[in-house]
Amino acid sequence: MRVNRSNDLPSHMASDESLRDRYLDLVQATVANKIYGESEIETRLRAWVQRLRHPWSTRRGTFSWPAKAHTMLPTQRLDNVRKLVKATLLEGIPGDYIETGVWRGGTCILIRAILAAYGVADRRVICADSFQGLPRPDLARFRHDKRDRLYAFSELAVSEEQVRANFATYGLLDEQVVFLKGFFQDTLPNVPSESFALLRLDGDMYGSTMDALVNLYNKLSMGGYVIIDDYGALNACRRAVHDFLDSRDLSPTINRIDVSGVWWRKTD
Repeated sequence: MRVNRSNDLPSHMASDESLRDRYLDLVQATVANKIYGESEIETRLRAWVQRLRHPWSTRRGTFSWPAKAHTMLPTQRLDNVRKLVKATLLEGIPGDYIETGVWRGGTCILIRAILAAYGVADRRVICADSFQGLPRPDLARFRHDKRDRLYAFSELAVSEEQVRANFATYGLLDEQVVFLKGFFQDTLPNVPSESFALLRLDGDMYGSTMDALVNLYNKLSMGGYVIIDDYGALNACRRAVHDFLDSRDLSPTINRIDVSGVWWRKTD
């Protein structure tokens, strides 16, 4: 389907696009808990507890995951999701949307809200996650995950039932939302979609990133988009991206979103 930009619409219809943007602004602010805000005291307390429980993993800095928000993503990365999902609609790039590593589901909720705002009923949002946290490193397959300790953080384990409940609070839990439960090496080879317009990879680890690219990239429509959340923050993730691209002799233009996130477009 093709959706007109607001400046292409007749004047009497331009307000429709304005209303869509206002709705999506509200959803985006809500998934990031900008409405009520995160408690600074609670955030510091959680960080302190994490340092006590995981001194080795936090020795170079403090992981700061929000207490109540449905997403960890900062504004720039949420804006990027909105921009690229809308681009797939405007440009008629076919396929579904998938996020590998959904945590509390906030990014997928935003994608589903975009489809709802534009009346798109023939595309799905696939939420791929173990729903029990990150796996232990599989060093037999991926030696670059040797130092990874994210599996120890219970804060990263959010149940499928909780993510479903989060979708429901926005009125967005329906048949266009698909839950793919399990570790990526087991689930992504049989992902229930023939094509994708956008891949958003947020698996942190080398293995999780590589499993996603190997199993999903061939299903990405030409002109579709890839977003890598941890490219700038985690060396293992960045290494997996370039090892995959090199193995396919691909050299897309990788665009920075912020200090961590990047995206590119599939052109070959």
